[in-house]
Amino acid sequence: MPKNKGKGGKNRKRGKNEADDDKRELVFKEDGQEYAQVLRMLGNGRCEATCIDGTKRLCHIRGKMHKKVWIAAGDIVLVGLRDYQDDKADVILKYMPDEARLLKAYGELPETTRLNEGIAGGLVEEDDAAGDDYIEFEDEDIDKI
Repeated sequence: MPKNKGKGGKNRKRGKNEADDDKRELVFKEDGQEYAQVLRMLGNGRCEATCIDGTKRLCHIRGKMHKKVWIAAGDIVLVGLRDYQDDKADVILKYMPDEARLLKAYGELPETTRLNEGIAGGLVEEDDAAGDDYIEFEDEDIDKI
C-alpha cells in the first residue's frame, strides 16, 4: 500500500477554524442582493428562505461556506438574487446574532422580523409550565394507599 504523502486528512481539516468569530465589518446589501430568514434546511447545501421583500426562495449555499459556516432555521442571511430565476437565490453571507440585531437597529430589517437570539427564553417558559404538572397529595390520601 502506498504511503500517504499529503499534509493530513480529516483531522487536519477539522482543526481549521475559518469561521470569523472575531469582530468583522457589517456588510450591507447591494444591488441584486436581499436579506432573508432561513425557514428550513433541505439538505444537499440548500435551504428554503423568506426574503425581506416577501418572496419565498430556494437558496443554494455557496461552496466557500459549505461545511464551514453552519446555517440553521431562523438565521438571517444575505442572498444574491439571480437574474434568470426569481424563485432561486444563492446564500452569500450568514449574519451572527449580534450583527442581525444591528441590522434591525439600523432599519435594514423590518421590525416584524423575529430573530432567534437563543433557546433560553423558551426553556424558562417550559419550566414554569412543567411546575403545574405536579399532583399534591394530602396525608389522608397516603394513608388510604
